[in-house]
Amino acid sequence: MSGLIFKTVSEGLGLGALLILVCAIGICRGAVGMVHLYSPAVQDRCVKLGLTTHEKIRRHALIFKAVCIPGYIAYVLICVYAVNRAVGFVAGFWQLLVILSVMNLIDRFLIDGFWVGHTKSWTIPGTEDLKPYITAKDKCKKWLFGTVGMVVISAVLSGIMTIFIH
Repeated sequence: MSGLIFKTVSEGLGLGALLILVCAIGICRGAVGMVHLYSPAVQDRCVKLGLTTHEKIRRHALIFKAVCIPGYIAYVLICVYAVNRAVGFVAGFWQLLVILSVMNLIDRFLIDGFWVGHTKSWTIPGTEDLKPYITAKDKCKKWLFGTVGMVVISAVLSGIMTIFIH
């Protein structure tokens, strides 16, 4: 059992690394590439400054969701059901929850807390007065979704897989 816990945590670290990679690719030509993750005030300022358009922001947001959400779901399902061979709701649920929770912690602490909050990598020139980009209200929403949301997502995915496997 402890081997499976270590393996599942490692898979969560892999998903977190994938998230970091997606973010790094997204900001490789400047943080404006990921402005869809910022508040509407920052987005509007970027448009006003001529750095992007609302259409480009919408398109980047759609591409991000269309690639990342199915990719992350595929990753966790492959890890839990193909690699770890989980059987039944409970076995699938806890493994999904661990993987997603590890990724969530990486997102909250390393990406939001450190990378966005304490480096210049995510700074968009002309929007510095709108910092912090991730407000206290945003952090609360992210923590709430990251805890309750991951439980719900894990339960739904495990329920679906339990139906399909049996």
